[in-house]
Amino acid sequence: MNTRKYNAVIVGSGISGLYTALKLEQNFFCKSGIPAQHKILLITKSTLGESNSYYAQGGMVAVLKDNTNDSVQSHVNDTLIAGAGLSEESTVRFISENSDKVVKDLLNFGVEFDRDDNGNFKLTKEAAHSVRRILHSGGDATGAEMEKALVKAVKNNKNIEVRENTTVIDLSVKNNVCCGLISFDNLKYEQINSDVVILATGGLGQIYKYTTNPIGATGDGFALAYRAGAKLRDMEFVQFHPTALAIDDSEHHNRFLISEAVRGEGAKLCDKNNYYYMQDYDNRQELAPRDIVARANFTQMNKTNSECVYLNATKLDNPTKRFPTITKKCAQYGIDITKDLIPVAPAAHYFMGGIETNLNGETSVKNLFAVGECASTGLHGANRLASNSLLECVVCAYKTAEYFKNNENLVMSACEKTCPKQEEITKSFVSNGDNISKYRAKLKETMWQNVGIYRDEKSLKQALNNIEQIEQKFNKFDYCANIEEYELRNMIITSKLIINSALQRKESRGAHYRTDYLQTDTIAKHSEFKK
Repeated sequence: MNTRKYNAVIVGSGISGLYTALKLEQNFFCKSGIPAQHKILLITKSTLGESNSYYAQGGMVAVLKDNTNDSVQSHVNDTLIAGAGLSEESTVRFISENSDKVVKDLLNFGVEFDRDDNGNFKLTKEAAHSVRRILHSGGDATGAEMEKALVKAVKNNKNIEVRENTTVIDLSVKNNVCCGLISFDNLKYEQINSDVVILATGGLGQIYKYTTNPIGATGDGFALAYRAGAKLRDMEFVQFHPTALAIDDSEHHNRFLISEAVRGEGAKLCDKNNYYYMQDYDNRQELAPRDIVARANFTQMNKTNSECVYLNATKLDNPTKRFPTITKKCAQYGIDITKDLIPVAPAAHYFMGGIETNLNGETSVKNLFAVGECASTGLHGANRLASNSLLECVVCAYKTAEYFKNNENLVMSACEKTCPKQEEITKSFVSNGDNISKYRAKLKETMWQNVGIYRDEKSLKQALNNIEQIEQKFNKFDYCANIEEYELRNMIITSKLIINSALQRKESRGAHYRTDYLQTDTIAKHSEFKK
């Protein structure tokens, strides 16, 4: 069985993983005299470029030095308000202060943002932002354009090895030191030893029936970190985007996102009776924080006994030019956004909790790091401010790479976990077969119905019971027959973490809304989990 050695292994190929790989190569590994055979390895369980990042439409926050209408303090204030008391001000300030620098650095890797005729960046506004401060690319294809540029840069870098269609099934940890991982590509297992492992595995939207996330967003990083003994926190905070296109995309197993930027440009929400209802829920109306708008949409759907509400973008100034991706997608379903209302409904979109890290990306397990959506840095709190996610991805990736530049003496530790023995592999190939899709569908339905936009103790305990029944029938905790089974294992672990965390938080805060505990506690506290 093969064993390979790398200086750094990055798990995940979204924007945070790609940018981390590029900055590590630039800032440390290429300049420290390390032999050429010791490269950076980037592992993705799909193909390079397929990630949550790719589907991010609206844009990326940037407090630009030449934007006289904005300031770091203004951005900090907006983020703290949206975070409902759980955002950490020092983290928010650091990320905001470094946004201008990192935007300029991204340009060096081929990332570009939309500009006006004078060459200045175009900026838009989204919900809960005080001013226009959001960069966008391709109109409404920001994540895709950033991802494409960074993928090209990675492919052209001979010091970054990429392994596609490969799943990480476990981290190798000894005495609370991570020294590598075990990978699986549906054909073979492999022990990969590394001085450091960086998780950039993205989110978990696919544990819900309705989500904007691609099919691979099954919470793998959270499960890996939990099994390795790392601390996780705030697992109850799942953000539901208010406006996903209320039409299932069976090909991609998700729902298409209608960017918040559409509301930022002036689009209004109405129900099937053509009643514009947001005035009834919040004085900020369509530009209220996402949790408020998502609950308003969900409530109005129930009031009118409808499966959706509607977004009216017909009065926007040339919406087809500003939102070409949305225009094209809606047209596929016979919707002309210049004339027709867009049917929308909430869907699981982003995860605010995750693997607890500091700004260097360090977790509670030595030599294990996390960046991007899977990490909990303290930026998002209980309710992410729109378009802060891509900013966190790139600023924290930049900071993590700087940390390695100044700490070149990370020492490899002997691995405790090794590749499974042949008899374990043979046993694991006894598959649950068709039951996997049934278990997965039941899990997703359970999470949507019981651990969604509204929760209470009864629904959460019912969800936990349902998930535990699935776990007992599935009955695989270590080695599995195929990647689909490993994904289900991770979905079960992650779902249970969310449910147990939600049960513990007996208050309503941000995206966590309990109908049996409507109050918000005076003191905001993080929730923590560790195996």
